[in-house]
Amino acid sequence: METKQLSAKAIGLLKNLIETPSFSSEEDKTAVLIENWLKEFGIPVKRSVNNIYAFNKYYDPAKPNLLLNSHHDTVKPNSGYTRDPFKAEIEDGKLYGLGSNDAGGCLVSLLATFAYFYDSKDLKYNLIIVASGEEESSGTNGLNSMLPKLPPIEVAIVGEPTLMDLAVAEKGLVVFDAVVKGTPSHAAHPNTDNSIYKTIKTLEWFRDYTFEKVSETLGAVKMTVTQLSAGNQHNVVPATTHLVIDVRVNDCYSNEEIANVLQQEAPCDELIPRSLRLNSSSIPVEHELVQAGIALGRNTYGSPTLSDQAALSCPSLKLGPGDSTRSHSANEFIYVREIEEGIGIYISLLEKVLIQSN
Repeated sequence: METKQLSAKAIGLLKNLIETPSFSSEEDKTAVLIENWLKEFGIPVKRSVNNIYAFNKYYDPAKPNLLLNSHHDTVKPNSGYTRDPFKAEIEDGKLYGLGSNDAGGCLVSLLATFAYFYDSKDLKYNLIIVASGEEESSGTNGLNSMLPKLPPIEVAIVGEPTLMDLAVAEKGLVVFDAVVKGTPSHAAHPNTDNSIYKTIKTLEWFRDYTFEKVSETLGAVKMTVTQLSAGNQHNVVPATTHLVIDVRVNDCYSNEEIANVLQQEAPCDELIPRSLRLNSSSIPVEHELVQAGIALGRNTYGSPTLSDQAALSCPSLKLGPGDSTRSHSANEFIYVREIEEGIGIYISLLEKVLIQSN
């Protein structure tokens, strides 16, 4: 099938996905849409919870496996919407709707690319497509649950909006819950051990602390205190003040290393990481996938945002149509031309990698 026809079918699928609510862990109906779309191309599909996956027609266990992945769950629409988030409308070349940019455009473009190569013979890699759920919530039934069901993955392309530039590295994430303890008392009496006042020192420490290693692609580790809570009565000095710290980890550190440093040095009475599994990820610039993209004129960069790359232990490239700055925004949209161009670039890139030269 020509890429023009594939693009039209991909855009049609995206419209249907937009108009079918698919919040994280509630993607059952969009899973059916994706399953049926692939079946229209004669592609046998498998399903695990709300994850849809398929293998290329001439899958060869002796060959390495290249994973194509993007997600079909969405966040909930924010209060700033002035349009119906579940109505797919094209105006001035923009396709509006919740999940259009993050990551519906990427998903349908990868599905179209998989369909394009599905029945090709003598590919250098096997192709595996996974349309996954629970990416937005980092849930237990998303891509991470699929990996034990799949053969070993040599390399992956994760579809997220990058303006079709090559995100060769992605920051990891650790969220910490911290506690600063003091002495509870009546507000009318002197108290030199007020947990709220003691937190000032803690806040300044997190604001000013820097990790030594700075990544060429991802820059420095970034720590941000995002939540603070204490007390429940105006006349009672609370015994504890609670903080939440968001730490974006570069590829110079593991999440475990970050946790060890902070637990030893941060001026907190308690500091507990919620999870250490969302590590940073990367792919060598010398990898043939990256080199193929560079040959097509695409730029490389390091991404500060988290994706399903965090579930992968293999080299992975984040690449997709759309703009990350539109993700989770009110009146979310993607340009139709971005999808059309994205499919073309995906196919051209993979042709350089998959087609064996004689």
